[in-house]
Amino acid sequence: MKHTFQNPILPGFYPDPSICRVGEDFYMVCSSFELCPGIPLFHSRDLQHWEQLGHVMTPENGFHVEKNTFNGGVMAPTIRWHGGTFYVINCNFSDRGNFIVTAKDPAGPWSEPHWLDDVPGIDASIFFDNDGKCYMMGTANIWPSETGGLRQGIWAAEYDIENFRMASEPHALWGGAMAGVASPEAPHIYHIGKYYYLLIAEGGTEQYHSSTVARSEAIFGPYEGSRANPVLTMRHLGQRAAIQNAGHADLVDLPDGSWYAAFLASRLIGGVSKNLGRETFLCPVRFELDWPLFTPDTGKVEWEYDFPASLPWIETSAKPARDCFDGELSSEWVFWGRPYEKFWQTGGGLTLRCLRQSLTDALQPMSMEAGHSEENFVSFVARRRLQPNCRFACRLRFTPEGKESAGIAVVQAMNHQYHLELAQKDGKTAVQLLRYTADYALPPYIPGFAAETKRELLAWTPWEDGEIVLEAELHENEYSFRFGPDEQHTHELARADGAAINPEKVGCMVGEVLGLFASANSTHSENSARFLWAEYRNL
Repeated sequence: MKHTFQNPILPGFYPDPSICRVGEDFYMVCSSFELCPGIPLFHSRDLQHWEQLGHVMTPENGFHVEKNTFNGGVMAPTIRWHGGTFYVINCNFSDRGNFIVTAKDPAGPWSEPHWLDDVPGIDASIFFDNDGKCYMMGTANIWPSETGGLRQGIWAAEYDIENFRMASEPHALWGGAMAGVASPEAPHIYHIGKYYYLLIAEGGTEQYHSSTVARSEAIFGPYEGSRANPVLTMRHLGQRAAIQNAGHADLVDLPDGSWYAAFLASRLIGGVSKNLGRETFLCPVRFELDWPLFTPDTGKVEWEYDFPASLPWIETSAKPARDCFDGELSSEWVFWGRPYEKFWQTGGGLTLRCLRQSLTDALQPMSMEAGHSEENFVSFVARRRLQPNCRFACRLRFTPEGKESAGIAVVQAMNHQYHLELAQKDGKTAVQLLRYTADYALPPYIPGFAAETKRELLAWTPWEDGEIVLEAELHENEYSFRFGPDEQHTHELARADGAAINPEKVGCMVGEVLGLFASANSTHSENSARFLWAEYRNL
């Protein structure tokens, strides 16, 4: 039987992939932004079937992240292995910035962060050369501008990995493939043959995203860009292309000497939106004239590629669609913001306390100078939406009082959300559908950011029958919200437009998560909501 790679290899909100190989095993990490635990880590033997081993960053190793715009937190990690140790380097925009954590076993435990206070900029990455020397690289305002001064570019320095400190001054390496290019970032260096190859992302992570490459015979340059740049992109196919935003690649070699690249891209949903966010794709890479050629023969990202004969085909078993929460939360469930108090309890269901915090609290500017808050988390347990067509449902036991509400939520960035919930209306319990969106002129990482969240009640009806089944059935951008006493007797409350909660202005850096929530909405409460089960199915 002939096998093929199917893209995306990690569907759903798993952006900024970084990959490494140790013997016959492949390991990959992705960005998780404001979700906790953070930086999901996956293992594979065949590059197609991936099993999550856990998370690199957890409360147990000092992870701090805050619920806000969904676009903050941790992004653009790099994973490498050297001398029996795994290294993950990343920047935490909710904390002190750049850090490294280490582990002997990728499944953990991982060390507490080694904070890199002497490492400038963002998107830091590490490289171990053939002679054992370690180098740090990153993105900062270090490259000469065409109009004078400095602009964003790529730098590298020798690094003392034993003591986690810079061992030389940063050397400016490259400003990107095009003059005045936007956002040269996410650098990786590889020593292949006589050349050092510098692979970066540029053009911004939206439609004009790309990967470009330069090479040098010396680690600190000078670097020459490939005349074929960008070596990976989909921007030339326009806004209607089914696959967009391709870039931010990382190379990995197979035991037989062939090469592949993991990278991010976005699927265009219903021809209008990118609600799944940026996902992880894979393509073959071939070297010609000592330059890497991405997705040979067609030059564009394909939905599938021939499977390499040198790898085994190892399928992983699918997890059950229904979770009755009989034990600890499994790895696909995450919180929004680090929970500094335990508001949940498992065992014969999932109980969530109605915390004061709301899923739609006011958005704040993203700033590492803002300081820690141990209040920015919500009573919300979620998982990623993986496909354009899916169903998320639960069985809820809850009697709302005052301003309390509980149910299921479809959450995107920037307070763009749908809530199907039980709440009080006119003094009686009702099931209602709410849409939240936010108006803002600037992205949250630009000084002067301000936002106003809009609340719309789309539909409601009284509910007096005790336990309720809530369902969100998503077909591309057509969302159907249903309710009933059991799964066999649900009724549609309303339909809504998924594209209405797609905040394209912030580049679809994150994708939708589907979750269970309980909130007292700025009031004090001792009440709880009990979810007897939750179920996610791709349709």
